[in-house]
Amino acid sequence: MAYTITEKILLAHTDKKSIAPGEFIFEKIELALGNDISAPIAIQEFEAIGAKKVFDRRKIALVPDHFTPAKDKKSAEQAKILQNFAKKHKIVNYFEVGRVGVEHALLPEIGLVGPGDLIIGADSHTCTYGALGAFSTGIGSTDLAAGFITGRVWLKVPETIKFVYNGKLKPWVGGKDLILHTIGDIGVDGALYMAMEFKGEAIKSLSMDDRFSMCNMAIEAGGKSGIIEPDGITKRYISSEGRKVKGIFYKSDEGAKYHKVIEYDVNKIEPQVSAPHLPSNSGPVSKFKKVSIDQSVIGSCTNGRISDLRIAAGILKGKKVNSRVRLVIIPATQRIYSQAIKEGLADVFLKSGGVFSTPSCGPCLGGHLGILASGEKAVATTNRNFRGRMGHPDSEVYLSNPAVAAASAIKGRIAHPEEV
Repeated sequence: MAYTITEKILLAHTDKKSIAPGEFIFEKIELALGNDISAPIAIQEFEAIGAKKVFDRRKIALVPDHFTPAKDKKSAEQAKILQNFAKKHKIVNYFEVGRVGVEHALLPEIGLVGPGDLIIGADSHTCTYGALGAFSTGIGSTDLAAGFITGRVWLKVPETIKFVYNGKLKPWVGGKDLILHTIGDIGVDGALYMAMEFKGEAIKSLSMDDRFSMCNMAIEAGGKSGIIEPDGITKRYISSEGRKVKGIFYKSDEGAKYHKVIEYDVNKIEPQVSAPHLPSNSGPVSKFKKVSIDQSVIGSCTNGRISDLRIAAGILKGKKVNSRVRLVIIPATQRIYSQAIKEGLADVFLKSGGVFSTPSCGPCLGGHLGILASGEKAVATTNRNFRGRMGHPDSEVYLSNPAVAAASAIKGRIAHPEEV
């Protein structure tokens, strides 16, 4: 029987000899992930049912990244719950401030996830790891508690939509633009509970950072997961800097069945911007040039990696942020933070008039380090622009890639990178 890459991974993690879309399956997991918002609820449920131990102290990751360093008493208590649980059960992969980073950038960076893995996380953007050729998906906190105990998760086998990106990317266009364009095309529920498989000439040319950005936002189209077949770029990434992850490089079979196949000519795709209050409100940056901004945010699990910071610094170097704009740059991990300092990127950001912050989810979810007031508008490299997402319900967030965010900070309005 011919299977998609997603079906192959799911089949390998169940006791069944065959599976089909729509079927419920009981899956073995490689990793169960929780953060300082979702894990405390899972821990509460874990203890409420009288569980005494976790299934494997090496296969649980606790990453307090949303409100850390703690912004207030409540967030400090949330983080403390993770710390206590990690200490009690001797969890290997617990990351305290100073070691922590935005979870979906941190775990691939340190080699905790890899090709062929099945990963669950009580965070919707867990689908990021599909960029490595893994099946990774977000779950609820009670399901995470069950995962802590059993090392398994119930799933329904998703159908797969294959997205094929033909042609060569234009300057200033990357993975963020491809996924924003795709979500704009199919809508926020266009891939509801489906695996989104990204293929084509343009995908093969993408760096791992761009692939992470694409798979990260599969959930914004309703996807159960996003996935890219691993290749030489994947292999070089997971073998870099002594990573020990090897994994299994699955590929879709010829003749595998898809719900549908959608093709794009990337030569026609410009840098994209998504207007409030849905990621699907996307269009070319030129459509939004009259939108003035109060804040520009460069960071998050979507675009806080070193390549994103390099792009932003390349535009900002020798220039000044508009006096009416706050520019907030948040590297996604400690390693990225350190690399940005070594390369002089942090100095570029500071000299331009920006703020260079410690790794954190920060303002992405309305946490801290850049909350918007009523009536304020921001352009951000984050992944969601729902009403009130970054602060006041009457504020507005426009999603973009790092180049557009940097150019907009300089111009004081949404701008194409070529304008500066």
